[in-house]
Amino acid sequence: MQAAPSDHNRDPLSIDLALQGGGAHGAFTWGVLDRLLEEPWLHIAGISGTSAGAMNAAVLVHGHSVSGHLGARSALEDFWRRVSDAGRFSPVQRGPIDILLGRWTLDNSLAWVGLDIMSRLFSPYDLHLGEWNPLRNILAEVIDFERVAQSPIKLFITATNVATGRARVFRNREITGEVLIASACLPTMFQAIEIDGDAYWDGGYSGNPTITPLVRETASQDTIIIPINPIERKGTPRAASDILNRLNEVAFNAVLLKELRMIALLRRVADPGHEEGERWSKMRVHSVSNEVMTNLSASSKLIVEWDFLCMLRDKGRRSAQAFLKRSIDDLGRRSTLDLDVLLKGV
Repeated sequence: MQAAPSDHNRDPLSIDLALQGGGAHGAFTWGVLDRLLEEPWLHIAGISGTSAGAMNAAVLVHGHSVSGHLGARSALEDFWRRVSDAGRFSPVQRGPIDILLGRWTLDNSLAWVGLDIMSRLFSPYDLHLGEWNPLRNILAEVIDFERVAQSPIKLFITATNVATGRARVFRNREITGEVLIASACLPTMFQAIEIDGDAYWDGGYSGNPTITPLVRETASQDTIIIPINPIERKGTPRAASDILNRLNEVAFNAVLLKELRMIALLRRVADPGHEEGERWSKMRVHSVSNEVMTNLSASSKLIVEWDFLCMLRDKGRRSAQAFLKRSIDDLGRRSTLDLDVLLKGV
């Protein structure tokens, strides 16, 4: 799917990107990035990513180091193509009726139901899965971590320290395949990843993604958040699976919302005469709308069929196009995400 770049003649603008995690739903983020990378006036200064967002971020930085925006777009497509190819022979597939009716869910897949039940009864340690993770080889094939280490784009990857529950943010020279695997390590599916003697789980529990390093360590004053987990859902979930899914969404959004609320407070009280205060007071925050996730089941985060990933990519591209059309005159000038609304009732 192609869309013509914006007609606006714009001076170069430095931006930061904040990428949420969400399994295969990260293909939506791929689409948003693919569209934004068509804009030569947007210069990426830093990226903060967690889980699938961490994968997208690292792949983008690698590709960009090879051949700029085009290299980044090519690397992202290659990564998601390999993810789809790796899942082709997985026992967890959509059922025949869902395929016939075009429903993107695994809820009726016997393999998925069995896996879901087993994850509640047994841990990855009980099943002796060891270091098994299908993404490990893919990341080794598509990312040159030496290039990532030397990239001018500052990269911040979050993982959760199991012992302390605190976020650890890894930067360019610290990032390896194991760091990315740790950032996406769901504790009910994979054994914790050990790095420097500490065990780590999915970064979404402590920063999804972490915003503060983008403010403190990059020169950009515009941060674009690309969300995956819906902040709001209409109605009250009643099915057990829907309740669990909503609990996970609330948990994975809570840290981001708390950090944005903190940023709103700091912007109010920051001393504009102080360098640190200057950064907070001038920060501009934007968010790309994501409506598709409210119509997808939690189980679809494990669907890696190419048609599904392309559908999410195309949705992401359309959302990015709408964002650019709506916010083109605000980027570099003012925030389009109202942070002050988060202070109501506090």
